[in-house]
Formats: sequence, structure tokens, C-alpha cells
Amino acid sequence: MLSSRRSVAANAVQALRAERVVCGPQCRSISNTLHERGSTTDLDNSTNNRERIVVLGSGWAGYTLARDLDKSKYQVVVVSPRSYFVFTPLLASTSVGTLEFRTALEPVRSRRTNVDFFQGWADRVDFSRKTLTVEEAVQNPHQGMSLAGPRHAQTDTLGENLTVEKKKGKIFDMQYDKLVIAVGCYSQTFNTPGVREHAYFLKDVGDARKIRNRLLSCFEKAALPTTSDTMKKQLLNFAVVGGGPTGIEWSAELHDIIREDMAKLYPNLMKYYRITVYDVAPQVLSMFDDKLAKYAMEHFKREGIRIRTSHNVKQLRRGLPAKVLETGEVQDDMSCFTLETEQEGEVGVGMVVWSTGLMMNPFIAEAFKDPFHLPSQNTEVISNGVKGEDWVVQRNAKSGALITDDHLRLNLVPQAQENTTGQAVFNDIYALGDCAMIQDNMLPATAQVANQKAKWLAKHINKGDVNSTRFTYKDLGVMAYIGNWNAIMQSSGSDISGRFAWFIWRGAYLAKSVSWRNRILIPMYWFINWIFGRDISRF
Repeated sequence: MLSSRRSVAANAVQALRAERVVCGPQCRSISNTLHERGSTTDLDNSTNNRERIVVLGSGWAGYTLARDLDKSKYQVVVVSPRSYFVFTPLLASTSVGTLEFRTALEPVRSRRTNVDFFQGWADRVDFSRKTLTVEEAVQNPHQGMSLAGPRHAQTDTLGENLTVEKKKGKIFDMQYDKLVIAVGCYSQTFNTPGVREHAYFLKDVGDARKIRNRLLSCFEKAALPTTSDTMKKQLLNFAVVGGGPTGIEWSAELHDIIREDMAKLYPNLMKYYRITVYDVAPQVLSMFDDKLAKYAMEHFKREGIRIRTSHNVKQLRRGLPAKVLETGEVQDDMSCFTLETEQEGEVGVGMVVWSTGLMMNPFIAEAFKDPFHLPSQNTEVISNGVKGEDWVVQRNAKSGALITDDHLRLNLVPQAQENTTGQAVFNDIYALGDCAMIQDNMLPATAQVANQKAKWLAKHINKGDVNSTRFTYKDLGVMAYIGNWNAIMQSSGSDISGRFAWFIWRGAYLAKSVSWRNRILIPMYWFINWIFGRDISRF
């Protein structure tokens, strides 16, 4: 009997090699033995005749979708270089010690999510074989930090000029029945010299930890008796580039920790610190109406936070400005940075937090750059192309984002008509989050949009009626914290500002937290830090 089974298996393998057949769930365990680079046999053996949905990414779109899919109907597999979801609205609070890092995290592997997980980078998709190529990322040196360039050659953001050796992890292949692309975006630097190497970003928990350590080290160095007054001014000059909600909220959180905690611990340094927000636009918080944006700017002015609009950053480099060195009071100190703008020239700073938007994930360009023949199955042709014609995945000409229809299905066009309207769609491949946009419907790249798309898609995949209904976005408003227990909120034509908006802001973020564990921890930390002050330990 055993020899008979082995013979059957051998014949099946030979047939697969000869015919290159795409397997369904019932024969994955055999087909995957053909892959010399890695095997997913254990995963294949646990399908229990369920369709496999592979989700790329563990951000707002990917994590929400994976959590909400019906596990009795689908085997859900998440592939992401990080093993957790980040509740990004709380990152600014964690970076200054108002909250602890754990309160902004939710693990992908948990009893709540009940999904399979591989920590890796998606490298390539084979549409005809319905196969995904994955590179392992467990030893990722940039775990927990946002990327602003190629993942195999990212310069250390502390400015030590240490470049990680370009080395790929091991590769394995995995088949899918449905694929959801939600890989998110990278931090946008506009190729400004020195920004990728020396600026601090705020998209992941590792970024928040580095900002917190840098902030505290600036104060500690400034407090040393060997530090001159000139150096103190450079170290305690904090620059924020980007006047969107992230930049404004971090500036407000920074102001709070300085006025509420640092002022008591370093009273002699208060005359040296300065916070400046730079933005290329004529006004910050452009997504709010003029009334609320002006209210925020006036509040910042009263609190001593400077706003420099219509300013263009030319470069960021390590060391002191030339005009400071010319005085002869200090020697060049590599613990500081020089921010150069077209309008002000060189300015010495202790830290630059960079929050100027998003750039497309390189995976989107690399994985979908090659033309292909339209698969005979799982595609819906909207208008007929030439038989055998080469097709490409449709992308936005400006941002490079994947284009989907209003069912969130991936759009395809003939290669010669890449910038025209969609001609066909994949019925089993979806794209959502910051890396995708609906054709002729430009929605903002926000957590709110990604979350709504994920919930909608999970609901209708569970029902099996994705193709018979259309996604519609409901604007729930925007909020931003502006410091000193004040916030601004815009929703359904109503504008709210001040202390009342702050209560709504905190209540909304608490309600949106994913787990009850964090819903309990967050108010506890708020209360503890209000009573005892923020923890300024460096670790």
C-alpha cells in the first residue's frame, strides 16, 4: 500500500513537471516539493479544503482585512516584514513617553487574528501559476523602522554612515487562491541630500524609539558642564519638516514634554530650546479648512512654536553650520546637524523629524513591471484586446500606485495602452491601502481610507458578493492634536477646536484601538504620566 502511494505521488510530480499545471488546494503539498528554495508543506497540509487568501502587509489595510476574514471559509496567510500592526495615531505620543510603545502595537500572530504568518518581503507574483515569491525577513536589520530607500542598502538613520550589506534572505514560493496587495508606502524624501541618512521618520515603532532616545540625549548633552551655550542652542533646536497632521501632532507632543517635564528637570536649559515647523506649502494642515488651520497656527505661535511655511529644504548634513564655526567659539561637533533651506540658509539643529508624505513601495514597481499574457481564468475582460497581446498591471502615472476598479480588483491594460482606462481586471487579486487607488476616485492616503476598504472587502469576500457591489467611502472627519490639551476636529461640515476637541480626539483613538488590552493600558498610562510625569529613561 505504501509503495503504491509513493508511485502515485511520483507520477503526479512527473505530470506537474511535464504540464506545469497550476494546483488547487488539494495538490499543493505535491507541487511545492518542486521548489528547491523552500517548502510550505505544513501550511499546505492545514488548508482543510479552504481557499487560501494571501495578504501582503500588516498595516491598516492588511491587518484589518486578515483579522476580519472568515477563517472557517478561508486559510488566511499574512506576509509582512514586521510581525505586528502599528496604531500609527499613537506613535507621536510614544516617541515622547506619554504612552509606552506596546500600547501602539498589535501582534499579527494571536488567538484573536487566527492567521498564518510569514515574516518576509514579497518579491514577485506569477499570475499564470498563482504563485508568490517571498524573501525571508526575520533578520531584517531595519525591523521596526520606516524605509526611505532600497531595503538591502538603507543607511543608518542615526547618521553613523553605516550601510547594511546588500544581502538577500532565503527565498521560498507559495501559492494563493486570492491575493490581497496592501504593502503600504515608504517615507518620501524627494531625494533631498542627507535626509535618508540623518533625518528621523515617524511611521513605525522603531522610529518612535529612536526619536525618544535622540530627544533625551540632546538634553543630557546640553546639561553637561563641558557644553557651551552655543552648542546648547544647536542641540536644543528641534526641526520638524512637514506641516501635515503627523508633523503638527509630533511638534505638539514635543512641546508638551518640554513644558511639563523637561522644564522641571532641566530648568536652566529652557532658554535654549526651540521648535520650528517647516513646510513647502503656504499653510500647514491643508486638509483642514482655513479657520481650523489658522487656529492651530495661532495656538502654536502663543506656545512659542515657530512655523515657517513656503520653505524649501535643500539638504541635511551632519555637523555645525559654517556661520557657527566662523565665530571660533566651538569646533565642529558631529553630534549636531545642519538643516539648509533656500529661505534661511544653514541652521544648526539637534534633530530633524521628517514627515513630508509618502513614496511608492518599490515592490509595486519591481513585481509588476513585466508584461504578461492574460490568464484564461480568474480574469474579467471589460473591453476585448488582441488575443495573445501583452498586458500590464495598470498604475497611476504620477504616484505609481496600483489602479483598481470600485470592487478593489486589480486593473489590467494592454501594454501599448498603459495610461488608458482599464480593459480587464483580476477577479482574485485585490489592492488596497496607500499603495493602491480606485480608478477616477482619488481618495486620500490615510488610515481611515485603508481601514474602510479593508472592512468592506473582508465583509464581501466572506459573503462571496464582491463583484456585485461597489466600495463607497464615508468621510468620518479629520482630527489633530495641537498641544496643551487642545485639538482641532473637522467632520461633516462642523468645526470643533480647543479642549472639547481634545476629549473627542482622545476618545476616538481609544475607541479605535484594536484590543481590549490596549484600551485598558492606554488610559492607565495617560493617568500615570499625568500624576507622576513622563519616564525619561533612555533604553
